[in-house]
Amino acid sequence: MQPTEGPITLEELALAARNKGIPLEALRYDTTPTGMHYLLVHFDIPAIDVASFRLRVGGNVGRELVLGLEEIRARPSVTMPVTLECAGNGRAKLVPRPISQPWLDEAVGTAEWTGTSLASLLADAGVRPDTVEILFTGADHGIEKGYEHDYARSLALADATRPEVLLAYEMNGRPLEPQHGFPLRLLVPGWYGMTHVKWLTRIDAITEPFTGYQQRIAYWYRQAADEQGDPVTRIRPRALMVPPGFPDFLTRRRTVDRGRVELAGRAWSGVAPIVRVEVSVDGAWSDATLEPPLGEFAWGRWSFAWDASMGDHVLACRATDAAGNRQPTDSPWNVQGMGNNSVHSVAVHVR
Repeated sequence: MQPTEGPITLEELALAARNKGIPLEALRYDTTPTGMHYLLVHFDIPAIDVASFRLRVGGNVGRELVLGLEEIRARPSVTMPVTLECAGNGRAKLVPRPISQPWLDEAVGTAEWTGTSLASLLADAGVRPDTVEILFTGADHGIEKGYEHDYARSLALADATRPEVLLAYEMNGRPLEPQHGFPLRLLVPGWYGMTHVKWLTRIDAITEPFTGYQQRIAYWYRQAADEQGDPVTRIRPRALMVPPGFPDFLTRRRTVDRGRVELAGRAWSGVAPIVRVEVSVDGAWSDATLEPPLGEFAWGRWSFAWDASMGDHVLACRATDAAGNRQPTDSPWNVQGMGNNSVHSVAVHVR
């Protein structure tokens, strides 16, 4: 379907009913409760019997491995907080609107993930030196833009063997929920969500770049459908605000009482640490107080004291990372609606 400036379509509504974002008031939690964490499922949630589940590691390796979940859980484990964000977050605010899951700002969450090192497993399999990429295949199967396929993505060998990359089997101290990839998923901290292949069944070392749909066609920054573009990889910097006061049911417009109001939220980047968060009141920007992040690959809290005066106001926040990347007022448009990290604005009435 072509981008549109028209009303939201039935197809978009159906996607929005299947998938879910974080309620922005849940940004108050350091770690997102599992039921509030954002969720995107491309096809169907597979029905996987854990007793018969096997992860197969093969391709260009010295020896193939076939592992059950208990064998994977018996390997050395790591637990870390990681912020995940969908690459399409903010898509619905672009004009014209790319037709897909219609995210606004809510496709994000931070969980405590537990798993085992992918690099260690690949070392046990003996990945051969002429390997170019590691391919990850999930159990979810469907059709997108006419292509029938299992959901699959690859990483360059150097990215796949980074020490933080995990095969995750727990989220917030419990086995993965079915919708979050039970029994096993890939976790690639710092990268947008499409990289974190769920319901993982196969890992293959390959000697040529992978050209499957989710790699070669989806997840590119393209200004036109026929151009090469740049691949979507790491998460761009973003700050979000806990909406202050209380909302109108339909419009979500906020009401607060006049006087001192503490504004707060979260900020993160997959490129470099966040070094600055700013808050705007009706276009005037000031520095917020930034707290240390939960971890190397997780968001940090920010706060700002606002002396709220009577009337209608527009609040906004933006983040800057250590590499000098700052959220723009308006993100450049692209065909697939990827990486729109424009500033978060909240309309408020002070009474």
